[in-house]
Amino acid sequence: MTSAVVQSVPSLDAGIARLGLVLAPGASDTLAAYLALLAKWNRTFNLTAIRELERMVTHHALDSLAVVPELPAGRAIRVLDVGSGGGLPGIPIAIARPDAHVVLVDSNGKKATFLAQAAIELPLRNVESVAARVEDYAPTRLFDVVISRAFADLATFLRLARKHVAPGGALYAMKGVHPDEELGELPGDVHVVRTQKLDVPGLEGARHLVVMRTGAAS
Repeated sequence: MTSAVVQSVPSLDAGIARLGLVLAPGASDTLAAYLALLAKWNRTFNLTAIRELERMVTHHALDSLAVVPELPAGRAIRVLDVGSGGGLPGIPIAIARPDAHVVLVDSNGKKATFLAQAAIELPLRNVESVAARVEDYAPTRLFDVVISRAFADLATFLRLARKHVAPGGALYAMKGVHPDEELGELPGDVHVVRTQKLDVPGLEGARHLVVMRTGAAS
């Protein structure tokens, strides 16, 4: 990656440090390269409404990385990113957790094409892109973590994605403000493990993570 890309996102390393993350050597450069690739493709494929690279650092990279400390640690995990769009939060998670196998599923063919190309160019051997609706996706193995970011309300996310959770696994929903109303609409067999407030460096506004298990997955 060129030094110009690194210099264009000066707050990335500081944000990673504020999140308390210690990433592998080169991971920050890979994150910066990913954001540059996202910005490039965004001009043609409209992958995200945020077009300024500096805002992508806070609103995309750091926002996604904020969930990394909340993921299961100490072992390799399988992660399914539902409605991944431009690869969020799946690609930052894959960069931060090279031990994880991350599947990015999106029903939009152009977005899935970008995700596959990003995995090749960066390169990320632990990332797989799937062009499908999550309810139609048929993986050969279930997932320890099924995560979504701005995908749907909690009840819809659960209805579509719960079948992909391995025994002992959980669903992780990234939200803005605390989703009180959505929590009240969850079915009775859902156990909310925790609702965690996330502090994203440089980002104004509330961020929360809701971790859930279902009767079939607990």
